[in-house]
This record gives sequence, C-alpha cells and structure tokens, in this order.
Amino acid sequence: TMLATVPIIATLSFLAATWAGPGHRGASRAHAPSMSSQLQQLSEMTVLSIDTGDLSIIEEYARTGVLTDATTNPLFVSQAGLSGDPRYVAFVDRAVAYAKANADASDPSAVLELASDRLAVELGLEIVKIVPGYVSTEVDIRASFDTAESLRRARRIIAMYEAEGVSRSRVLVKLAGTWEGIQAARELEKEGITCNITLIFGFIQAVAAAQAGARLISPFPGRIKDWHSANGGKQNYAPGEDPGVVCVSRIYRYYKKYGHEKTICMPASWRPSRGTADPAYAVDEIVALAGVDRMTIPPPLLAMLASTEAPLPRVLSPAEAAAACEDEEVAGGQLQEAGFRMALNADVAATTKMAEGINAFVAETLKLESALRLKL
Repeated sequence: TMLATVPIIATLSFLAATWAGPGHRGASRAHAPSMSSQLQQLSEMTVLSIDTGDLSIIEEYARTGVLTDATTNPLFVSQAGLSGDPRYVAFVDRAVAYAKANADASDPSAVLELASDRLAVELGLEIVKIVPGYVSTEVDIRASFDTAESLRRARRIIAMYEAEGVSRSRVLVKLAGTWEGIQAARELEKEGITCNITLIFGFIQAVAAAQAGARLISPFPGRIKDWHSANGGKQNYAPGEDPGVVCVSRIYRYYKKYGHEKTICMPASWRPSRGTADPAYAVDEIVALAGVDRMTIPPPLLAMLASTEAPLPRVLSPAEAAAACEDEEVAGGQLQEAGFRMALNADVAATTKMAEGINAFVAETLKLESALRLKL
C-alpha cells in the first residue's frame, strides 16, 4: 500500500513537543541527512513523519523528496484561519463562499458548520498539491462521543475531497480515540475511508482501534510521561522505563503478537525522559522506540537526529516484539463497549489526557468559529 512504502509523513499535532504555526520558520529547514546520521539510521527501521503546521516548511521538505504525506487538525485549522497570512485568508474566504453556496441559508449554524469543515478541506486540498501521498483531515472534535455525527461529518469531508478530484484513497480521516470515534472508524474502513485514531493515551484505546480495523493510531508517549511525572511518578526516567515508552512498546508488541498488522502504530509528542539537563535528552523517547512502525517528529528534533552520527540500535522489531508480548488477547479479540469503558476508566492517565486533548481542540474550534461568524 501507499502507506507501507512512504519514507516520511508530514503530520500536525498540538500534542507535539514543538509546534510551528503558520509563518513560523525556526529550526525547520529541510536538509538531507548524512548517510550515517541518527536520522538516516532511524529512517531505515521506522517510517518517519515530520510534525509541523507550516505549509512553507512542508514544501521545503517535499522538495527534498523525503516527505510524502500530511495531516491537519483543529489547532492547525484555527491557527491558519486566524493568522492573517494572505495564503490562509484565501482558504477562509473560499470556505465561507462554499458554505454560503451549499448550506441552508436559513440555518446559520449549518452554514457555520459547513464553513468550518470546508476550511479543513481547503487546507487539505492545498497540501495535496504539495505531497504525493495522504492528507489527513480531522472530524469536528465535538462529535467525539457521537458515532452517527462522526460518520456524517467524515463522509461529507470525503465527498468534498472527491468533488475536487481527490480520491478517498488519499485521505485519512482523523477521529478521537473514544468508543464512539473508534466505532465510526469501524464503519468508515468498510467503505474504503481510512482512519487515523488520535488522542491515544492508553493501551485499551489502541486495542479497540486495532480490533475495529483502523488504519493508524497516534499514541502520545510524551504526554503519558507528563501525567506520571505530575502524579507521583519520577520527574526523570531511564528512557526504557519512561511510562510513555513503556505504553507504546506494549501496544507495538500486542499488535505484532495478535495479528494487527493492518493498524500502524505511529507515536507522536516527545519528552526528554532524563530531563532537560542535556539538550541531547530531547530525543530520549525517540531513540527508545527505534523500530516502531512509524513516528511523527517535529523539525527541531529531526534536526537534532540529523546532527549526530552516534550509533542508533534498533529496539523494537516485529518478530521479537511478538515473542516479548506478555498480554493475553483482550476479550478474545471482541472487545465490547462496557469492557472498553471500564478499562479506560481504570487508566486515569489515559482518561485525563484524552479529556485535556478533546477540550483543547474544542477551544480551538470555538475560537475559529467566532472568527468565521464575522465573515458569514
């Protein structure tokens, strides 16, 4: 498949260690890594993604030939819509015009809703011109607990792409790792609409997503570490003992043991396991997960990996991971809603961090809608 062969994905996540908003350039220039750099070594065992929200940076990396896919999320859409940059203002104007022409004018909320969805698609349509692979677009985060609404919005997003000549095979729909979001993914995958389950902070979310046949999950090891460090855990860990690294490694091993090869594990959001005493610690979690299916990494950390030629040993590999998995198959491969909710409830870190993530995305969505109303 396309996803199985691409060397780099460009993704955007507000949960990344560093976020570069529209117009921010910073330490993100695209330079080809040396053949022996840690970045090159990592790319030979893990499919890599660049984590940035700046279209100019995406373009720079695309010109190097190492960037293939891209995602958007509510923070990117909001930042773009509010940036004042003429390039992004044009996206907003087109989204508003589309909504006015295609929504019921007698229902202002319907016009606003369509304008918001269309803006995400407008950004995706721009990215599709830059990269040859997937673009990822997120369903309104407020539908996270409503399967039917998630399905309606996801199908409409796909229809808008297809009306512009972009095949659904090039679009990943992002859904939150709630029970309802995961069940929406189950149905969408049957329709050939591939899904990225995001806001994964716990093992049970990852299991449910794989059992539903989701194409990709995005766990966040850095945020998991944050929770543990703030709630009785240590401030600093040996990388292999970092709670986020432990969680992602467990997910990876489970997937390999129980045949979930069709669901890609792509961690995002990184923290220095050993703290900030040495800048090199910033890539601790990345190094500790070398060999995982995919990673999404922000430009400053990519640059750090490209700047050193220290040996980078492979930590995770499919055969060894399957043998090392100590988990029984969850619910015989047929996890039900009650079991999911009980297990998620018991994982306070996952429950807390998912709520924080959803609330943050809701805030960004509301901020964007306030700006859009002024144009409607």
